[in-house]
Amino acid sequence: MASKVLMPSLNLNNVTFPGDNKTQSHSFGQVSFPNKTGVSSSRQSVITRSRAVAVKPAALMATSTAKPATSYTLSHLWREVQGSNNWENLLEPLDPLLRNEIIRYGEFVAACYKAFNLDSSSKRYLNCKYGKKNMLKEVGMENSGYEVSKYIYATPDVNIPIQNGATCGRWIGYVAVSSDEAVKRIGRRDLLITFRGTVTNHEWVANFMSSLTPARLDPHNPRPQVKVESGFLSLYTSEEADSKFGLESCRQQLLSEVSRLVNKYKGEELSITLAGHSMGSALALLLAYDIAELGLNRTDTNHQDQIPITVFSFGGPRVGNSSFKQRCEELGVKVLRIANVNDPITKLPGVFFNENLRVLGGRYELPWSCSCYAHVGVELALDFFNVQNPSCVHDLETYISLLRWPKRSVHSKIDENDGVDLWNRARGFLLNAQNFYTCLPWIGAAIDSVNMVQSQNLS
Repeated sequence: MASKVLMPSLNLNNVTFPGDNKTQSHSFGQVSFPNKTGVSSSRQSVITRSRAVAVKPAALMATSTAKPATSYTLSHLWREVQGSNNWENLLEPLDPLLRNEIIRYGEFVAACYKAFNLDSSSKRYLNCKYGKKNMLKEVGMENSGYEVSKYIYATPDVNIPIQNGATCGRWIGYVAVSSDEAVKRIGRRDLLITFRGTVTNHEWVANFMSSLTPARLDPHNPRPQVKVESGFLSLYTSEEADSKFGLESCRQQLLSEVSRLVNKYKGEELSITLAGHSMGSALALLLAYDIAELGLNRTDTNHQDQIPITVFSFGGPRVGNSSFKQRCEELGVKVLRIANVNDPITKLPGVFFNENLRVLGGRYELPWSCSCYAHVGVELALDFFNVQNPSCVHDLETYISLLRWPKRSVHSKIDENDGVDLWNRARGFLLNAQNFYTCLPWIGAAIDSVNMVQSQNLS
């Protein structure tokens, strides 16, 4: 059973600028308006949950009990930090090395939002603003120690009556590789794939397609019992079939690049790290499962030596059923879910039919268990909420700031016009979609939630 531990109280009463009496918030993937001045009532705590694991790494046993935390380095203990032992004894309390790595990967995901072009008058609209060589530098991460090797595009196979034009691929993330200098610091060559969250109309619809469907990603063993959410699978596997020169699917782009990089750095110590926020977390988990199922991370002829695969999920939803969860564990895919307990996205899909309702009395499998959604991996649970800014519960920057400064106020800044624009796009899409999808009860609930948050921020 998962354990639950309260960490020191956090100061999130207001998100403020030093020397400014206005309260504002910063948001990536979840748009926020300026808050009102004054003091709000906020719940403040950090919780960690983890599954019981048999053995604690010997190296960590020695360092954590006999030496201060600063006496060991990432280059020596990167496997444990990447989850080789399911983060046993690293979450309660949160280990400094692990905390820094979570923040580091969160910043790589935030770079997706910073570089994403939302200017409808631009030729790069809904694509990356910058070229691969300069992207990390342009978003302030020139010293990250990584080099972007490929941009990733996704094309959901959904029809939206409210949007003119054919479905086409949109920039959704990037692949990057640690430099030679970074390899010395982090202890291995890290192949990093990051994904942003939901922005476009097609992605909104794909997120609402909550039916389970067989993944069938391995042609030699389709495993029909392994099922995933149909909308996420569509984003991952659909391609621009109408065009002779259309984009390959997100899946084809990624598997091709991962295979190329694994072959290029063959003989080196490697890790494959996937990080995403919201919808991007779902894509990261699908890719991690796909790589492991196809054996692309097996480097020897006997397929015994494996490159570790780790997913850092920020505010991620459930992706598949219990068989999907079980298969990911069998394949050795490690998943650390950083989740705010007040974030509704982490409860979806499967609000009612999930991993908590599939076993009766902890012993008997219920008949509908194969149709229940289940979270994969270990959870690092945060607890934050601001009554003046309810939308912060899913804000990636708030997640990162809370981890970076757990004992003081979160200082951040946002371009207000960009925030309002993206918020209105999301709200407008939901309002228009109601005319076409009135048979789906969740549309009304989504609209009510958007209106509630907007009224809170503008009142």
